[in-house]
Amino acid sequence: MTNQNQNQNEENQNINSKDFLIGSLIGGIVGASLALIFAPKSGKELRGDLNQGAHYVKDRANDWKDVAYEKSGEWRDYAKEQSQQLGHTVSERSQDLTSKLKETKETIQEKISKDEDPEKAAEEVAQAIEEAAQAVEEENNTNV
Repeated sequence: MTNQNQNQNEENQNINSKDFLIGSLIGGIVGASLALIFAPKSGKELRGDLNQGAHYVKDRANDWKDVAYEKSGEWRDYAKEQSQQLGHTVSERSQDLTSKLKETKETIQEKISKDEDPEKAAEEVAQAIEEAAQAVEEENNTNV
């Protein structure tokens, strides 16, 4: 549940950043265009200013593109690292659980093969199962 909330927050942050970048770019273009259009200049000067403004916007867009590529690389590396850690943790927990189940199985088989009193053997088996369940539950609680 926490990972889902974190992922949702990251997606919202990415969307907000993207919206901000788009808004900044559009706002810059509109502002520069209006400033040039309403400035009292001759046609030649105005065209020159418009050309200069277009080059400025183009350069800024390239800068933002570079920043976006850099950030996407960082996020990709972070996601890769987190998925590897998660896979390692899941693998460890799976191995722990498997070993505990094998121990419980061996204990049960030992109790059954001793030709003891069936009721006593059943009680010991039930106790072994309960201990294994508690160990698994404790393991899960420490991981959460």
